[in-house]
Amino acid sequence: MAFFLLFFIFPIGYALYISRYNWQIFKGPYVGWGNYRHLYHDTIFWSHAVRNTLVYTAFVVPLQMALGLTLAVVVNQSIRFRTFFRAAFYFPSLAASAAIASIATYILASDGLFNTILHHLGYHHTNAWFTQENTALPSIVGLNAWTTSGTMMLFYLAALQAIPVDVYEAAAIDGAGAWRTFWRVTFPLLKPGHFFVLVVSIIGSLQMFDQAFLIGGASGGPNYATMTVVLYVYNQAFKSISFGYAAAVGVVLFAFIFTVTLIQRLLFGRAEVA
Repeated sequence: MAFFLLFFIFPIGYALYISRYNWQIFKGPYVGWGNYRHLYHDTIFWSHAVRNTLVYTAFVVPLQMALGLTLAVVVNQSIRFRTFFRAAFYFPSLAASAAIASIATYILASDGLFNTILHHLGYHHTNAWFTQENTALPSIVGLNAWTTSGTMMLFYLAALQAIPVDVYEAAAIDGAGAWRTFWRVTFPLLKPGHFFVLVVSIIGSLQMFDQAFLIGGASGGPNYATMTVVLYVYNQAFKSISFGYAAAVGVVLFAFIFTVTLIQRLLFGRAEVA
């Protein structure tokens, strides 16, 4: 509890405190809600950081949930080398973001493996995927969906193994095939797992920073195509040395994540009751 209070609760309260000041290296003059009023009219924040973060979340969350569920269903079967496949599918989640981003940069380079494959398939793409404004963010979406699918697989695997065997035996007696059993038995019984994975995925997506920083740089290039809300906080705090304004952005992000999570909990809670 002391650790939680010191490293989680206290920083939230302290961020709210310094967001009311023009805080640079040291405490500056009190500005009240001035940082929040400035943020409300900040076009870069709303047009690029918020927009990119929401677009990224809207695409990466369903992808990583679908991939994680698919992998979990596969490795939950009685197949050969099941332990090996579980470890192999989870391995990308353990690798460092810098290493994954470096490898992906070479693969998605103008003369990289991905463009070479597309060339043999008849589609000619000569530009690096991370350096183009219209392909940088989708490339990060695909990269992170693959990277995080192993973690989602573990969550879903735990939920799958919690389903009683009796329901599958009853479905088999009724003559249900594998596909019908999955949609009528497995998928509905995974509702607690869906909720947990959805919440974790959305929170992680809204806080996306490392890949955007490693691929697009601190400026969120090219042309703010990879600028996210957390990267914007980093820029304001460590490039502009405006900790008060950065704290205001962080408080707004916290309030948004808290609200979204609460709405999800209420919706799933009502569904459980129904």
